[in-house]
Amino acid sequence: MFFQTTMHTLLEIVLRDLSTDTLDDSLEKLRFLFPETLLLGALDLIDRDSVIMYKTPWGRAQYEVLGSTATYTVFPGLPSSKGYASAYCTCPAYAYSVLLSETQLMCKHVLATMLGRRLERCIERPIDADELASVIARQCSL
Repeated sequence: MFFQTTMHTLLEIVLRDLSTDTLDDSLEKLRFLFPETLLLGALDLIDRDSVIMYKTPWGRAQYEVLGSTATYTVFPGLPSSKGYASAYCTCPAYAYSVLLSETQLMCKHVLATMLGRRLERCIERPIDADELASVIARQCSL
């Protein structure tokens, strides 16, 4: 528990300093927090423009990440009773590695969303209420 809280705190610091650090310094810090395969997977998703932010006229953002086999919904910045901002992803890797075995802090989709938001590399798509309802319905039927 202490280890996860510390790691989440370090991640928040790295993300906050991402724009002031050189990219190489930030990547080196992220390599300390995450396995290289997870970090490279997240960066690859950003490079392929796979992080989509649906933005409503009233300011709500809904995130999807286009994975290699499916599209996953990511909920970044959820409130947590553990003292740090949490996140959730609908992918199987999140369910297994984060929730069940607790071997990872997050999956590559969550990391890609967090990095994409900070680097302003999310593909932003405006969406109205009806379209948002369709997106949510599609996500719930997965």
